[in-house]
Amino acid sequence: MASNDITSAVPAAIDLVLAENIAISEAIIRDSAETVPAAIAMLTTAKRVFVLGSGRSGLALRMLAMRLMHLGLHVHIVGDVTTPAIRAGDLLVAASGSGTTAGVIRSATTAANANAQIIAVTTAASSPLASLADVAIVIPAAQKQDHGATRSRQYSGSLFEQALLLLGDAMFHTMWKNSGASAEELWPRHANLE
Repeated sequence: MASNDITSAVPAAIDLVLAENIAISEAIIRDSAETVPAAIAMLTTAKRVFVLGSGRSGLALRMLAMRLMHLGLHVHIVGDVTTPAIRAGDLLVAASGSGTTAGVIRSATTAANANAQIIAVTTAASSPLASLADVAIVIPAAQKQDHGATRSRQYSGSLFEQALLLLGDAMFHTMWKNSGASAEELWPRHANLE
């Protein structure tokens, strides 16, 4: 690809990503008017919050975990060596586009057996992950193996992962504003061993 082609292709790609994210955000707002506030209430009242996702979904949830920690919540990332056992009163936030990721399903099953609450974020309302959840937020994006470009022209689950990040930031922002705390009050919790 020539340099001039790249110069024009990048703005077009940015426009595509933004347009798809605006459309998916509108769908989440329209279709999740009950589930997102319920998820925020669960986050606010949980003793401890555990987050779990594989690949890029996991990266998006790690970003949410950091913001929840800034709010003063006790947050753990499943799989880290210091993550304790989940138990009743705790909350697992699990994401899987397909809702069938084996490791995510195993952990969600363990959480359910421990009487912890579960928030699932998925594209599939009838998936095993959604069926384990107390609250399932459905993001109507393409799954990784959906290469038909009917829901997204982006590659392999990108829209789901981007929407997961936006949803997490929007939930954090809502919780932060509801807390009444200033940015200066949250900042001392930011990592200082960098």
